[in-house]
This record gives sequence, C-alpha cells and structure tokens, in this order.
Amino acid sequence: MEAPRTNVVVNELVFSLYQRPLHPELFSIFAQRQVKTEKYEAQIWVTNCSHVVSVFSDEMCLTELINSPEQGLPQRGLIERFQFRGQRNHKCTLSRGMAYMTDFQIEKMSPNLYRQSHSDLERFARNRGVFVNFPDQAVGGLEPFSYVDFESRQNELHIHTFHAFPDQITIIKTQSLFDFH
Repeated sequence: MEAPRTNVVVNELVFSLYQRPLHPELFSIFAQRQVKTEKYEAQIWVTNCSHVVSVFSDEMCLTELINSPEQGLPQRGLIERFQFRGQRNHKCTLSRGMAYMTDFQIEKMSPNLYRQSHSDLERFARNRGVFVNFPDQAVGGLEPFSYVDFESRQNELHIHTFHAFPDQITIIKTQSLFDFH
C-alpha cells in the first residue's frame, strides 16, 4: 500500500458528491467498515487523510468523498463539488426517497489543541468509529490522522469525520446525514 499523501494544501481539497459508487481502485484505502440495515447498506473507507462513504438503498447510490483536485475522478454521476474554504452547508433531496445534507468546516488550531484533539478522538475511537494514524508523516511531532464516526439508525446514517493535517495545524470536520424517508 502506498504511503498516504498528507502534505496537501487544505483549501485545495475538494468535497464531492456522486450519485453512483466509485471503484475502490481509485483510492488507497487504509481502513474500511460496512453498515447494513433493512433500508440501506453503506461502505466507509478511510483514504489518505480523507474518506469515501457510499450509501446504497434500493437501486440508488450516493457517494461523498474528500479528494485532491488532481486525483482523476470521473465526471459521470457528479452532483456537487466544493472546495474547502471556510464553512459550508449543503442539502439535496433525491428521487426515490433519499435526502442528504452535509456541513463542513476547517479548524486552524494551536499545536497543543491539535495534540489534545488527536488524543481525545483516538480515545473515543476505541469504542466506535474508525481511527487511522499516519505516524510516518508526522510534522513537528504532530501526526496526521483520520477519524470517521458513524451512527446507523433505521432510516438514517450519520457520519462525522475529522481529518488532521499537522503541517498546517488544521483539522477538517464534516457532518453528513443520509436520510431514507
């Protein structure tokens, strides 16, 4: 498996939403989880200090991800694409009973707060979610990491992600809700 690429400029990263699944060969997957309920199935991948979440319900699929703009991703099925600049909210309702909303923010912090966030999220991940450290990419004693927390309910999937970039002492936080009504 290739080393994660964590030395990206955060405000060049892109949040993309597709109405289709994306092939796993497009990504370096460092951890994955599956969620299955009567209403939906989800694949959660931690990739290069980012994530890909694909949710399937009936014949419908919705995929959210964070990627760098130079990553060669298809245009087919792309619904929205945003750069990470400041805070953003987005909502869409798709046919066949699936609604989606997300918001994200970029948090610049002190080295001490970064370390504390790392420690708190790693501890929290012992009981739920997926936590991936990238110690070989540490900068100034600070390690990049990704934490994806998810909560599966009967008609909803909640996703909370934290992706940390030590060279910029920055964490990207996203919250998403996949709703099946």
